[in-house]
Amino acid sequence: MNASGTDLLLWVAFPYICLAVFVVGHVWRYRQDQFGWTSRTSQLLEHRWLRWGSPLFHLGAFMVIAGHVVGLAVPASWTQAAGISEHMYHTTAVWAGSVAGVTMVTGLGMLCARRLLTRRIRLGTDSSDKVLFPLLSATVLLGISATAAHNVFGGGYDYRETVSVWFRGVFTLRPQPEAISGAPLLFQLHALSACLLFAVWPFTRLVHVWSAPIGYLARPYLVYRRRAATARPVAHGMTPSMTPPVPRPVSREAREPHPRRAA
Repeated sequence: MNASGTDLLLWVAFPYICLAVFVVGHVWRYRQDQFGWTSRTSQLLEHRWLRWGSPLFHLGAFMVIAGHVVGLAVPASWTQAAGISEHMYHTTAVWAGSVAGVTMVTGLGMLCARRLLTRRIRLGTDSSDKVLFPLLSATVLLGISATAAHNVFGGGYDYRETVSVWFRGVFTLRPQPEAISGAPLLFQLHALSACLLFAVWPFTRLVHVWSAPIGYLARPYLVYRRRAATARPVAHGMTPSMTPPVPRPVSREAREPHPRRAA
């Protein structure tokens, strides 16, 4: 089936433009702004919301990413060859994805509320955060809405036959826009917002994802040894705390009077 011009623009040109900005932007950011390559934590300004919001968001994000890798990058034939039936896969994906999505949304909601309700953090929010947080929230909510509308409360939709085929085609340089052009609108909007999120990634705090201290796993141990203290004689009837200080050596010049003073 031949794709229309709109399909080529949305599902071929736009994803490749976003991926190009993703790669070039990271190179530029690393060369021009290494000191800004950080998550810009605001823990000193507020820590009660951050204490719960950050772990929930990151745990949910890791689970969501793992689910997307399996659902988009792994063909259905591979899971079937591993002995996983379609019913088992979709049941696990729906419920595990729902738990991961709720966990991520809860953490993200706490982080967004913390940034809006805490005046000092709100005043420190820069332009990149004002773009990142709404876009990230929209991407997550669209993904959860698509899953809930079609696979939890709806009749079911097998995205691995459409969205996954398009996704793998983009990275193998064999894009198939017709595979996703017939997908439900929520899945299409989720895919477009995810592409846009990749485009803004290098210019936001998301770059700290690539700064995980993996090198610490292979780093040699640092051994600290305490220097032995020199024992001082303790006089009879005195405790160690009452031991008089050991006199410091005095130079010859300090002991002898100055010639002019002697005169």
